[in-house]
Amino acid sequence: MRQKMGNYTALLRARELLKNRGLDAALAARPANIRYISGFAGTESYLYLSAERAAILTDSRYTLQAQKEGKDCQVRTIGKGSGYGELLEKLLSEDGVRTLGFEEDALLYGTVAELQEKSGLPAGQWKPLEGALSALRAVKSAEEIRKLEEAERIGDAAFSYILEELRPGVTELQIAAKLEYFMKSHGAEGTSFDTIAASGLHSAMPHAVPTDKPLEKGDFVTMDFGCRYQGYCSDMTRTVVIGKADARQREIYQVVLEAQETALASLRPGMTGAEGDWLARAVIEEAGYGEYFGHGLGHSVGLEIHEKPALSTREKTVLAPGMIETVEPGIYIPDFGGVRIEDMVVLTEDGVRNLTASPKELIEL
Repeated sequence: MRQKMGNYTALLRARELLKNRGLDAALAARPANIRYISGFAGTESYLYLSAERAAILTDSRYTLQAQKEGKDCQVRTIGKGSGYGELLEKLLSEDGVRTLGFEEDALLYGTVAELQEKSGLPAGQWKPLEGALSALRAVKSAEEIRKLEEAERIGDAAFSYILEELRPGVTELQIAAKLEYFMKSHGAEGTSFDTIAASGLHSAMPHAVPTDKPLEKGDFVTMDFGCRYQGYCSDMTRTVVIGKADARQREIYQVVLEAQETALASLRPGMTGAEGDWLARAVIEEAGYGEYFGHGLGHSVGLEIHEKPALSTREKTVLAPGMIETVEPGIYIPDFGGVRIEDMVVLTEDGVRNLTASPKELIEL
């Protein structure tokens, strides 16, 4: 079956994966994996894949979209009074499938049980894929990297814009809204996650939700934001100070900046994710702030905002050229505030190339 060139390599790799795992077919449920293999960007659908066919299983809301985006895939639409189990039963019968891989990390237990019952394929013949389809997306192609660069470029432009909008009296919610409006007005399809704008004591919460709190002089303001461009996500964080920073704020900011710059200078293929994490963590611990850096150094980014491998204390995966990682150390002190600085990089043969261009010196507004 001829596939569109943009997805043909992914399709071949997915079929090779089935062969290597001894599977007759697979049912993909994670939207990012469906899009990566088939080109179809809809949700609440499945991709059935065997040696004989690639078929998008969807409902009438997405039929036309599936036909347009997955042109060389079959499109099977559920009918009135039937569901995905019935569609799957027909496909399994036509292809003589005895073992079916499925994405256990993307499906509810009840959904799997219903599909097993309706399809007629016994539970013992359903084999967890254990993240294998998602792993196909770890190393990005040149075209994927181009899209990620453009998403990050929009983010850089948004940061330049927001610096002119930050002043006492502006609220966290207004900052988040301004960032999102700017990105959507400059080529973004949408945000890649809920925008974080955290000021003052709120900046001590790594994933603070924006509130109606107004900015005040002396506040740290941490902004973590990103957008989607042709499906691919960007991610960056900057922390600034409203007014003049005090000595403690300067110290904390400098430790985080040094930790990030150390990691950026030393991160390279061949390291595990845990070794990459330690590059920055060691700097923060040596400065006496280790207890205030609780999350991992970073994560991969692509069609999803959080992909694997991560840069974390538990990540054993070996990094390879073409992987995308965020590098985002932070220090978060309760009842004081916090700092995070985040860039997005692509692993090269001997290091990293930074996709984020925004300045990182301490900005006082």
